[in-house]
Amino acid sequence: MKRLILALALALPLTALAGGIDRLKSFIAGARTAEADFTQTVTDRGGRVSQQASGKMAFARPGKFRWDYSKPYEQVIVSDGVKLWLYDKDLEQVTVKPLADAIAGTPAALLAGDDAIEKYFHLKDAPDADGLEWLEATPKNRDTSFERIRMGFRGDTLVQMELFDFFGQRTTLRLARLVRNPAMPAARFAFVPPKGADIIGE
Repeated sequence: MKRLILALALALPLTALAGGIDRLKSFIAGARTAEADFTQTVTDRGGRVSQQASGKMAFARPGKFRWDYSKPYEQVIVSDGVKLWLYDKDLEQVTVKPLADAIAGTPAALLAGDDAIEKYFHLKDAPDADGLEWLEATPKNRDTSFERIRMGFRGDTLVQMELFDFFGQRTTLRLARLVRNPAMPAARFAFVPPKGADIIGE
């Protein structure tokens, strides 16, 4: 019986033994661009929901990404690979930062950064849960908003991220209808501040 079990185990495809880190590396290697719908939920230390939002995201590696929040308010976060733009429509305010200063230790660095993921994060496989293979990423640079980030994969598709900050809050991002390697015109990641908006930063 033991020999039979061993033979069956050896016959399993290698992908069946893949962990979260392998899934992330496969996803990064196979997705130079991607776009998806997302929902975002923020819970406090006690598990109470404090914020909910939704919209669309896209990235083109390295360094270009865009998050368009449509509900409950309109916000845009755009990187052209050099600068990061944050636009709040209700406040009519645009904040501009150098990308290198803003991206370190963030989910954007995991998704839209270069291939040297382990230069910026300590990675470790986490136990499977909810039908997903998980990894945990801890930023090496401690001057960041997040204590750790969890990423959940179904096969080679990223479907969920969990971001834990230093105040006990958890931000859960769920991705749907993710498309890998769609054509991404440069204009998708360009941002021109609306006329009349206050600009903070550069």
